[in-house]
Amino acid sequence: MSGKRATIYHIAEELGMSASYVSRALNDHPLVSQKIKEKVKKKAAELNYRHNSHAANLRQGSSKTMGVIIPHITQSFFSEAIAGIEEACFANNYSLIICQSHESFQQERKAIDTLVRQNVDCILISVSEETQSAEHLEAARDTGIDIIQFDRYLDKIAGYKVINDNLEAAYEAVKHLVNEKYKKIAFIGGPEHLPAFKLRKEGYIKGIKEAKLNIPFNYIVDNALSRERTIEAATELLSQKDKPDAFITVSDTQALAILQLAESLKIEVPQQLGILGFANESFTELLRPTLTSVDQQSKELGKQAANLYFGKSNEDNTKELTDEKLVIPSKIITRQSTLHKGAPASASKSGKRTAAKA
Repeated sequence: MSGKRATIYHIAEELGMSASYVSRALNDHPLVSQKIKEKVKKKAAELNYRHNSHAANLRQGSSKTMGVIIPHITQSFFSEAIAGIEEACFANNYSLIICQSHESFQQERKAIDTLVRQNVDCILISVSEETQSAEHLEAARDTGIDIIQFDRYLDKIAGYKVINDNLEAAYEAVKHLVNEKYKKIAFIGGPEHLPAFKLRKEGYIKGIKEAKLNIPFNYIVDNALSRERTIEAATELLSQKDKPDAFITVSDTQALAILQLAESLKIEVPQQLGILGFANESFTELLRPTLTSVDQQSKELGKQAANLYFGKSNEDNTKELTDEKLVIPSKIITRQSTLHKGAPASASKSGKRTAAKA
């Protein structure tokens, strides 16, 4: 540990305990035995761990600071979500600290540790594609910090989740492509341990079944968020004799990769191949052809996530956030990349315009 500051994760690893249990012991949680508390504090002293008791005490009041952790600030979906969060923070006289995970679980854990040390009142997080454990979130919550997940989330930890109508949106995407006379629709997905991507896959399957389309099993590709994996999967599918005539993706970066691949293979979009993305990134209108995408109303999503904390805080600061899902409706923005029939561009909506609780 020389030259590095010890964290609760180092203590947990040394003692074979969970980080959340170590956090409880350090914060003198009544459900942790005195013997365990002493053992944890002894190991903390050996590792030269510095417990921020001042921050823990302050948190019983308020630091008027909120933290947010996102995978990539360069994606307009997340930058728009931050704009919504900032708007809510400004209205409530709060400061905001922004962290990126870069899709890394380890960087996400470090960001959580940083925000705990910065004494934030609440952490808003859209988890990384690598994140499967909620232990680091539980450890932060055990220090008195509220945790609100948005867009990408884990069901393993209680608390508010602010999400889109992912299943319905993917289902409507299939219906749109079927209406445009596409019949061999492939799906390029994300990590299935994250409900947002799992539900998009379920919506795709629902739409395919309803349309009575025969789709080969290899038309469904999971865990392909990266550009490299997307190109690899799409190249393999487009090289087959029975190749897809359309792709639904779970992100616009995937859709962009397929659009560029189609251009390199001299496949005409949308005449020979339809492409539909997710997130309505700013570049979707700049491409040629322009890209059809699901607008997730990311700014509203971020604003609503922050306001859940402020609503709770203004009502009763001792009240715990309940395990509810607030659903922000999405809509399909139809552009050139899926206009197989040459119909005029329009915005078809999926879901309701008002937020709903699930």
